[in-house]
Amino acid sequence: MLRAFVNAFKIPDLRRKLLFTLGIIALYRLGGWIPVPGVEIDLLRDAVAGAGAGGIVGIINLFAGGALQQMAVFALGIMPYITASIIMQLLAVVIPKLEALQREGEQGRRKITQYTRYITIGLALLQSTTLVTLARNGVAFGVNVVPNAGTGTIILMVLTLTAGTGLIMWLGELITQRGIGNGMSLLIYVSIISQFPSQLYALRSEKQLESPFQGWEWVAGVLLMGVFLTVAVVFMEMGQRRIPVQYARRQVGRRSYGGQSTYIPLKVNQSGVIPVIFASSLMYLPGLIANVAGSERMRVWTETYLADASNWFYIVLFAALTIFFAYFYTAIAFNPVEVADNMKRYGGFIPGIRPGRQTAEYLDRVLTRITLPGSLYLAAVAVLPFILLAVGNVTAFPLGGVSLLIMVGVALQTMQQVESQLMQRNYEGFLR
Repeated sequence: MLRAFVNAFKIPDLRRKLLFTLGIIALYRLGGWIPVPGVEIDLLRDAVAGAGAGGIVGIINLFAGGALQQMAVFALGIMPYITASIIMQLLAVVIPKLEALQREGEQGRRKITQYTRYITIGLALLQSTTLVTLARNGVAFGVNVVPNAGTGTIILMVLTLTAGTGLIMWLGELITQRGIGNGMSLLIYVSIISQFPSQLYALRSEKQLESPFQGWEWVAGVLLMGVFLTVAVVFMEMGQRRIPVQYARRQVGRRSYGGQSTYIPLKVNQSGVIPVIFASSLMYLPGLIANVAGSERMRVWTETYLADASNWFYIVLFAALTIFFAYFYTAIAFNPVEVADNMKRYGGFIPGIRPGRQTAEYLDRVLTRITLPGSLYLAAVAVLPFILLAVGNVTAFPLGGVSLLIMVGVALQTMQQVESQLMQRNYEGFLR
């Protein structure tokens, strides 16, 4: 692997892409430490040193790389873009015009990307307004961190946070176009992994007084479990069911087309990390509504059942939502009827299965069967940290289900891209 890293920097084009990506990542991390105008830094530091950000904004802080706790320019992180992308995927199922744009190739994808940008800015404006409101009434940090802000300052804060999200979106697109890997995914990866050392230190500090080894055995246990879970996640993420496809030979003039064999790769985890994100967002939504609406009964119920990750009701509900969204998103992302029609149009067929409706039914049946272990795997990875929270009596656990899945998935995707470029130039890659 060390030789592969050295070889990657020997190739001028690949070296420029890697250095450009690292430069953008450094700029992104810098924006996570520049505070928004109007924030009282001393009050914010005291609040973060105490309770920190509440559970309502915890998932946003995770994807923002800790920038939310700093009330920084990049406090919203990439969450508005993720939400906008999910909205566009869902709308493409119910709006025929968007579905037609997806089939138009590069030109259609550009239009969908442009629509996603508009929705991202709109969501960023809405979320920044909500964040400033929560920061003023003390919900986000436990204390009002903008006590002297007037109307002009509040508007400036909202515009700054919105502009920060737009800049993050632009930086991610720059990495995709001129760097290595998917830019948005890499920025999320960097945000999550940047929080890992501080979370380990917090775990060690929490267990320091009640442990003869000053809490270091907990740190070692987390690292060992991280290695085990990483191997398991890689094994499941690389797992796929290959459906063989045979194309009939066609004679067009003097040329012969088709006749080759290929396969349709159906991944065990076809939906990726989206079901866990959906479930996490849905679990935080009632608490946010209770705080905004001011309902005391709803607030007590959410704090009892939906705010404590070590509560068994929370664990069971989170697992059930993850399994449900795994099936839901897989049904949206993969259309067996469309795949069967495309195969039939180009003369392809699955051996032993008639083209058309029977092929679609076969693909749907296989996809439903392999989604079951995939959804159970997602639910297990997602709730394992919560179970350890309940059993180990700790308030925070570094290896969250969302963070682990994203870190491993993005690392695999980026390494595969670097390896493909190394293999094109006759260099040995990372994964072989």
